[in-house]
Amino acid sequence: RYDDTPYLYGAGIGITTAASKKLSIQYSTDTTIYTAPVDVYSTARSMGPDPKINQNYNLTWNFQVDKNFTYIVRLHFCELQYNEVNQRVFDIYLNNQTAQESADIIGWASSKAVPVHKDYAVMASDADTLWVALHPSVGMKPEYLDAVLNGIEIFKINDATGNLAGPNPIPSPLLPDPVADDSDSSPSGNSGKKLHVIGGAAGSAAVLGALAFCVAVYYRKKREGLGPDGMTSGASAWLPLYGGNSHTMGSKVSTISGRSCTSSHVSSMAANLCRHFTFQEIKQGTKNFNESLVLGVGGFGKVYVGEIDGGTQKVAIKRANPSSEQGVHEFQTEIEMLSKLRHRHLVSLIGYCEDDNEMILVYDYMAQGTLREHLYKSNKPPLSWKQRLEICIGAARGLHYLHTGAKYTIIHRDVKTTNILLDDKFVAKVSDFGLSKTGPGLDHTHVSTVVKGSFGYLDPEYFRRQQLTDKSDVYSFGVVLFEVLCARPALNPSLPKEQVSLADWALHCMKKGVLEDIIDPQLKGKINPECLKKFAETAQKCLSDHGMDRPAMGDVLWNLEFALQLQESSEDGKASTTDKSGAPGLFNELNNHSSDGVVGVEAMMNEDASTLTSTEVFSQLISPKGR
Repeated sequence: RYDDTPYLYGAGIGITTAASKKLSIQYSTDTTIYTAPVDVYSTARSMGPDPKINQNYNLTWNFQVDKNFTYIVRLHFCELQYNEVNQRVFDIYLNNQTAQESADIIGWASSKAVPVHKDYAVMASDADTLWVALHPSVGMKPEYLDAVLNGIEIFKINDATGNLAGPNPIPSPLLPDPVADDSDSSPSGNSGKKLHVIGGAAGSAAVLGALAFCVAVYYRKKREGLGPDGMTSGASAWLPLYGGNSHTMGSKVSTISGRSCTSSHVSSMAANLCRHFTFQEIKQGTKNFNESLVLGVGGFGKVYVGEIDGGTQKVAIKRANPSSEQGVHEFQTEIEMLSKLRHRHLVSLIGYCEDDNEMILVYDYMAQGTLREHLYKSNKPPLSWKQRLEICIGAARGLHYLHTGAKYTIIHRDVKTTNILLDDKFVAKVSDFGLSKTGPGLDHTHVSTVVKGSFGYLDPEYFRRQQLTDKSDVYSFGVVLFEVLCARPALNPSLPKEQVSLADWALHCMKKGVLEDIIDPQLKGKINPECLKKFAETAQKCLSDHGMDRPAMGDVLWNLEFALQLQESSEDGKASTTDKSGAPGLFNELNNHSSDGVVGVEAMMNEDASTLTSTEVFSQLISPKGR
């Protein structure tokens, strides 16, 4: 059996489900146990419970094939949830062509838990990829707008000359290792059996094709522990697209095994800019990966607090686990990015370890953990409004540097409150660069790329068009701003439908003029009204539906600095001394100064050369006494 997640295309990955233990799969004369095992029919992937979202995307798989061959695509279905006709009806598309309209599993099988399979012939003439997509049949007006699939088999058919040979293959980076099956000790399975395909589907050609692969959509049991992102699999992992709890999308194994092999995955330049640790050093620093030292668990693996250099320096050590949903690509990206960047508001990468097939990253230790831990779902004391503003400003500075301070624009792609870390003095540091991507050049407006990011923070324009710009980070940061103000998750499925997405709900409340009703109760009466107005307007602009309508991170930073000045003036009992225009000229003054001692690779050794921060510049301009 194989995991289907590497083959899923786009951000809409749906959810996985499994039959209850009380439900027994009932094979028929047309689809017997020899067609596919129980594991295939007792597990499934569907689109999810939200009909509004399901109408706007296809549940899609993408497979690598050889050009100029015909393929038989066998789709396996078994309804595990519904009992009646027209409860779940959907269309099936193969290579962007309609293969089946109004597919209704109950209509085919006549009963719940009865397997059926359908065969379709597809000619791969122009491309070396084969697409399988499902979409609800809206015109049939089913009770539930959803689609489901239990398994896929793809058979290659020989051409008219009997040839099955394609060009010399390059192993697909999508192909994962097979899941071990203890019940079958033979690596080729039951090799004595012959494979038969319905003759009508293949025409009159002899079916000499071998089984290319079988993807069994299987259910992953909910993980025992939750990471700092609250990540789970199965039904609870599905979340709407806009405004949340962050189940990271697209961070799948990116090599055949998803693990490093004997060769190094780090460029020589990056290797020279950060330290290489031996696996023995890492084991010693974490007391052999003692579970009591675990800080958190995420998609990449566990994060430990550790020590290096004989216990003289405390560090955070992130170790990929064997079933990591992230892989070599994210490991490489993190090292390549952070080894060349230095900024007060970016987390510092100390080094890495890739000995013994390990993927381990070593960072500066952030004593106060993630920003999210200080907002909700923890016993930590609440942050003051001024602290929250300063943290947002710090994170904005880090993102502004990524967008403008390096040689090329760097787009983070996963901005969220769990990726903003706090040191012992509550200084914000942007972290987790595994999904980061270099932005477009001067002659391009965007980068076309597969959608990756976190549910709840994902730029809707990026999702729709698959065109990435730095404004995608701005959208995500807008969600962070409202999360800081309201102290609630970006997505909360337990709330009424209209309140699930924080982004949508906050914009709605702003439009109605009742934003004060949803802010953190700990902050009520403690925020200067003008400061609140400026902060909320900034977040609102960040969440504009179209990227061109969103401000640049530099503008966001300026507005947050201005909001902080309004708050400080109020707390000090001093009236704001800004002019009627809100002192727009100050922005130009800010740009003339060093931003928080920012330096690129060329000046890494002079990281602290400038001690004048933009906050101090702003303070001196707006208040002659400074701070």
